[in-house]
Amino acid sequence: MSVSQPTPAAVPPAARLRPMMPADLEVISGLEPELFGAEAWSPAMLAAELDRTIGPSADRIYLVAELPAAEGVHQGGWDGAPAESVTGGVGPIVGYAGLWYGDGRGDADLLTIATVPAARRRGVATALLTALVRAAVDAGCRAVLLEARASNAPAQRLYATHGFAPIGRRRRYYRAPVEDAVVMRRRLVSG
Repeated sequence: MSVSQPTPAAVPPAARLRPMMPADLEVISGLEPELFGAEAWSPAMLAAELDRTIGPSADRIYLVAELPAAEGVHQGGWDGAPAESVTGGVGPIVGYAGLWYGDGRGDADLLTIATVPAARRRGVATALLTALVRAAVDAGCRAVLLEARASNAPAQRLYATHGFAPIGRRRRYYRAPVEDAVVMRRRLVSG
């Protein structure tokens, strides 16, 4: 199954989306604990997920958002500093996300979406989410599901802005700390 690549029009100024590659895993493995704490995915889990994006049995897509090599992010925001200020010299990744679309006959699942703190509220998560919803449409999915921490109101607002509506809760879904998840769904096609 083929899913479309992200289009430049959906990306905020000074950032671009591209497929995640094995060379990105070191940077992303370093960002995971900062962004997700004890819920961070291990390097092995990230590698296994990325392996499932290639070949005839591919059933998911992972994207990264990056700044051009000449730009970087500091606490105050985009400031033209070298990219290694965020990524330890490996690359200027400011966000990443993944979506499972399966065989395209059911609902897709947003697996992860993350933006480095200094790049938040700059359209990075919107660009990633938009590209992944487009991938779900291209795959033929009926809807996209996701979970958000019950306490994460900013994420729930972002998803609602993009057509997701709450459909339920998963009690004690998150383990560190223990917290319910709000399940949200965006319908893609009428049925």
